[in-house]
Amino acid sequence: MKRRAAREKAFQILFQMDINEIEPAQAIEHVVEEEEVDSFLELLVHGVTEHQQAIDTKISDHLENWTLDRLASVEKVLLRIATYEMFYGAETPQGVAINEAVELANRYGDDNSGKFINGVLSKMIK
Repeated sequence: MKRRAAREKAFQILFQMDINEIEPAQAIEHVVEEEEVDSFLELLVHGVTEHQQAIDTKISDHLENWTLDRLASVEKVLLRIATYEMFYGAETPQGVAINEAVELANRYGDDNSGKFINGVLSKMIK
């Protein structure tokens, strides 16, 4: 599985976990079904889950006129994945993490999601 596909699956898994409050293993099984579970996919899901409190704090520190609670799940989950990739050990270049998050935001979010994601993540690297 390519990293882009793994990110998209990780987004779907973490989104499901955010909405339904289910465990990572159950969410992975539901999204991946018969496919082999990719190691990068597992790294993202478990990494975001394990570091979620620190990731959420980092995101909150860079939101203007918003709180994490007010964010739509699409934006919240994409910010968590990108923040994990950028700062918590996924060894992804920051520009790539931002670009991938913006691409997914444009696909799954509303008309302003990509710009919002780009703005928040860009503040983190300054």
